[in-house]
Amino acid sequence: MSDNRQSFVRVLGRGDVLALGFGAMIGFGWVVLVGDFVGAAGTAGAALAFVVGGVIMAFVGLAYAELVSAMPHAGGEHHYAMRAIGPKGAFVASWAMVLGYVSVVAFEAVAVPRTLVYLLPDMAVGHLWTVAGADVHAGLVAVGVAAAVLMTALNYVGIRPASVFQTIAVLFLLVAGAAMVTGAFVGGSVENMRPLFTGGVSGMFVVLVAVPFLFVGFDVIPQSASEIRLPYRMVGTLLILSVSCATAWYVMVMLTAGSGLSAAELLDSELASADAVAAVWGSPAMGNLLVLGGVAGLLTSWNAFLIGGSRLIYAMAASRMLPAWFGRLHPRFRTPSNAVLFVGALSLVSPFFGEPMLGWLVNAGGLNIVVGFVTVVVAFLVLRRREPDMERPFTVPAGVPVGVVALVLSLGLFLLYLPGMPAALSWPNEWLMVLVWWMAGAALMWRLPRVAAGPDAERRLVEAVDARSRRAAGT
Repeated sequence: MSDNRQSFVRVLGRGDVLALGFGAMIGFGWVVLVGDFVGAAGTAGAALAFVVGGVIMAFVGLAYAELVSAMPHAGGEHHYAMRAIGPKGAFVASWAMVLGYVSVVAFEAVAVPRTLVYLLPDMAVGHLWTVAGADVHAGLVAVGVAAAVLMTALNYVGIRPASVFQTIAVLFLLVAGAAMVTGAFVGGSVENMRPLFTGGVSGMFVVLVAVPFLFVGFDVIPQSASEIRLPYRMVGTLLILSVSCATAWYVMVMLTAGSGLSAAELLDSELASADAVAAVWGSPAMGNLLVLGGVAGLLTSWNAFLIGGSRLIYAMAASRMLPAWFGRLHPRFRTPSNAVLFVGALSLVSPFFGEPMLGWLVNAGGLNIVVGFVTVVVAFLVLRRREPDMERPFTVPAGVPVGVVALVLSLGLFLLYLPGMPAALSWPNEWLMVLVWWMAGAALMWRLPRVAAGPDAERRLVEAVDARSRRAAGT
């Protein structure tokens, strides 16, 4: 097994880790989707749905927290599933999460220029073509491509500059949040929040189906575990804290935006949170501040998932599941530079598809993220049974019952994406994206030799693949 993972630079402290996980979960949905959520479930109903969603993610997060403390290696899910289920289980978990991470990175490359249009309308110039009824403009493509190049370069040159950027962007995000809370007390109205509940259970489902995509991000912390310089128990604690902070953020947004505008007004707004803040403060400038906060959220998610996706691809390459080129660490920057370039290159393509790509990426990525969650929870339960004495610096109380609940909840989220369900993927765009990805994955997985699960499964897999390669070469 490659020892390159030990060559990562351990520089991430408590604030860095918390900013990484929290920032990854706070994208732009809190600015644009509030109207849909409040309109479907009511102000209190939407807030309650996010509490429920946060609890679901917390159960899954507890499994991650225990596993990352026990196996603090770059690649997270890859190592958990390898030890518990074996190489094929590790491949399924990793391949699913890679699509989830790449989908978020590609989503941001489209969403950043689309967001900036609200502040700079003249950017949407130079009509190129139409995709699924939506126009693609050269100005927006140029901004998306330029942003992708900058974010990729930032991550290429080291985890420290990427971490500093993450912290600064999260601090700006918190300033925008403070403006929402203060504004609610200054100019908000309880009357705007009525009715508190609408739509019943089906209304809350409208919010819950967005949970996988809105909350995904805490799992980026395990991906960067080889670069964290903290006691392993604390890493697990910070992971759970990041989920709690994200839950509080989404609840705060529902309540403060609901106090600024009525449900009908929020539903009619393209940027519901921004318009609500402008209303409570009586100032369009405060609304623009919220838009900039949304841009900060996009960039924190983009940065975090570029970190997570590249580390996961690196781990797969170190296990010989992907070509060795992806497993190269830069000799100077100590980053998985080729994996960073690969994920960055994919994000360069998405702006050329325009706004329709946003929905396709959310749904296709969300389904695969849930597949990754299910696999990790299964690994958690298997290791609790098979290796009860494994060192676990962060140990989940009542581990097996917690794992069973996490598995049931994760499977429930998975069912929401199937045909006939509220978040069913559309044909052909979304299902085709998923099918092509897994056809390629099946071809790669088919090549893996049979290796039993266990603490040394990765070493045995690497030895088996290398031996087969030597035989093929005739040496």
